[in-house]
Amino acid sequence: MSAAEAKNAARIAARDRRSAAQGLLGLDAAPLFARHFFERIPLASGAVIAGYAPISSEADPMAILREAEARGFPCVLPAVEARAQPLVFRRWRHGDPLVDGPHGTRAPASDAPMLTPQVLIVPLLAFDRAGRRLGYGGGYYDRTLAFLRARGEKSILAVGLAFSGQEADELPEESDDQRLDWIVTERGASRVG
Repeated sequence: MSAAEAKNAARIAARDRRSAAQGLLGLDAAPLFARHFFERIPLASGAVIAGYAPISSEADPMAILREAEARGFPCVLPAVEARAQPLVFRRWRHGDPLVDGPHGTRAPASDAPMLTPQVLIVPLLAFDRAGRRLGYGGGYYDRTLAFLRARGEKSILAVGLAFSGQEADELPEESDDQRLDWIVTERGASRVG
């Protein structure tokens, strides 16, 4: 079985595990995510922090973004501007309206300023302790991280946000997959590697 086939098979089980974890923890996890994020993730002064508007049973980063904004960190959300291209990131403040995007996503309006994040909070279906993540298969975050890292944004931190129940022993990996630097769950934050 190829890595791509193994990933597709793993996605089915991962969706069920994530839904079960979200159903068990619900909104109680959000303040725990924020606490662990700010206790452990090294943040440079003024670092731009990218989150996402959660869909389905994704771990919700909005408590992190509200706290980041209160601490003076600019926040951005991703937008899909073109298929098979890196994401762009537009300035977002709590309460700003969001517009519907592809794949059920929501993003700031197209006239919101674009900023480059130094910290990228990444949604996922599953993760392992080696920093591998299983996404939806579109490759947007892998392309984005590869693009940012290739253009010299070596200090960018990719932070996987998940329920602890989403952890897998080991995930399949393809050559263009980008690994996470940190993993934050309701139980804590761990540096990868």
